[in-house]
Amino acid sequence: MPSPVRVQVAPAVISWAIKRSQREDYLRQKYSKLDQWENGELQPTMKQLASFAKDARVAQGYLYLSEPPDDKFPIPDLRTIENLEIKEPSPDLIDTIYACQRRQNWYREYLLIYDDEPLDYVGSVGLQTPPKEVAHRIRDKLRFESEVRAKPGRWADQLRLFIQRIEEVGVMVMVNGVVGNNTHRKLNPAEFRGFALADDLAPVVFVNGADAQSAQLFTLAHEMAHIWLGESAVSDTSWTSSQTTEIWCNKVAAEVLAPTKELLKELGNDAPLERVQNLAESFNVSQIVILWRLVDIGRLKSSEFDPDDWIHEISSGESDKDDPVANDSQGGNFYYSLIRRVGRRFGRALVASTLEGETLYRDAFRMLGIGKTATFHKFAEHLGYKRRRFTC
Repeated sequence: MPSPVRVQVAPAVISWAIKRSQREDYLRQKYSKLDQWENGELQPTMKQLASFAKDARVAQGYLYLSEPPDDKFPIPDLRTIENLEIKEPSPDLIDTIYACQRRQNWYREYLLIYDDEPLDYVGSVGLQTPPKEVAHRIRDKLRFESEVRAKPGRWADQLRLFIQRIEEVGVMVMVNGVVGNNTHRKLNPAEFRGFALADDLAPVVFVNGADAQSAQLFTLAHEMAHIWLGESAVSDTSWTSSQTTEIWCNKVAAEVLAPTKELLKELGNDAPLERVQNLAESFNVSQIVILWRLVDIGRLKSSEFDPDDWIHEISSGESDKDDPVANDSQGGNFYYSLIRRVGRRFGRALVASTLEGETLYRDAFRMLGIGKTATFHKFAEHLGYKRRRFTC
């Protein structure tokens, strides 16, 4: 029986893939000869290399390079943990950003065909603009006034409404708790909560759908502040961030969701700490947001509470059980989940372009993360397209 064909792979590339994966213990346990691949004593077979690429979450083509690629982070990274910048983002985060950038590039070209005008609010403010003023502009643009607020405690309803209003003004909103449609690659809210891809024609806001709904709502508002700044960035919306931009975006987001005037009216003369939970439910935000809002408006001092006593509420938070597609790990209808993952605005444009013959089915499949024409047509139906229009 002939020996299996082995593939020449540069040891430095193997080391790069191991480090990039952030799964070194798992890889070394599964691939007993990994040390020999890494020091050049032995080369993997083609089958082994394909399996390793999948487990290391790296495109197999990279493993054929003579040296490690210059794997630059695609957008500014403003995440912090205890005020320290995170140096090495996970493949899950990087792959998610790349997927959103591909959709953004396609949508930008799509809009240029139809001579769409640039969005005047993208990049319309700077860090010198008072957060309260920017929040007012955002609320006014989105028609997001108090009378459209969802009932207290209805996190899912508020989230849907906010997404709808944002997409109506031209921003693509993508909410996903996994990488693409791969439920085995769950996104970690502790690594990042969202990111913004600023563009004057096709801005994108991505929200980590594995997060609690109140946290998702705040992330949406935070990333919209980045869009108004006209700056792309990935962030964790941490209240302890030392990043000037992140602090500013947090203040804008908090004012958007819990405006000073309305917050003071609901609080009245009550003791602030006794009303935190009630106010959080009323405005459909997390309790930590209310605490910092109360500090901002002068009704509470930061020395009067310990953030660590409240911070867990953001991650454990409210349950997603009332929204069958809110949490990707809980399943639900695949097609509604897919709409949520790629965004209704993007999904409708891609379906229309594909059905009209302007975009290849192959390209549409790649951007949606699907592989069958029947799946694409079913997705189109869920977006409101009638089957009689379908042609291949």
